[in-house]
Amino acid sequence: MLHEIHWPQGYLPGTTDNFASNEIIVKGITAADVFDNLIDTSIWASYYNNVADIHFYAGDAPKLKADTRFRFSTFGFPIEAQVVEFEPPADGKPGRLSWHGWAEGDADHRLDVIHAWLLEDLSEGRVRILTQESQKGKPAKDLFNTNPDIMNQGHQDWIKGLARTVLAAKNAAR
Repeated sequence: MLHEIHWPQGYLPGTTDNFASNEIIVKGITAADVFDNLIDTSIWASYYNNVADIHFYAGDAPKLKADTRFRFSTFGFPIEAQVVEFEPPADGKPGRLSWHGWAEGDADHRLDVIHAWLLEDLSEGRVRILTQESQKGKPAKDLFNTNPDIMNQGHQDWIKGLARTVLAAKNAAR
């Protein structure tokens, strides 16, 4: 049975203005390998071209951990963020990472999101990489109506780039 994202109150998919869901299953890497690369923001831009200007408010840089407060730019938005779930994979349990992100502004420009990751080891040496984002606000409504769907396309690029990076590191270590 596959695991699901834990959604905080008010962000359950289907009740917000936009929702993106992306998933891949890859052989030859583990959830722990993926988690270690995902929490290291210093390498995000090397495998995901839709992120820039990562800044930390405390001494956490460049690795995310529980309650980390940071900011970055993505999809044309300056996003303030704070990690709200941080569980490295262990003992058969999936890794979980999520942050609350927001772009300040009036009613036409305010954006609130929960961006969540679930990294799950599967049978036969496979790993499941799932990322989902639930969004509220007028910018989220606008993103829902984009064609092509830039949010889902961008996040698919992110998880594929993450997987390629981890696979390349594993192959180089052999």
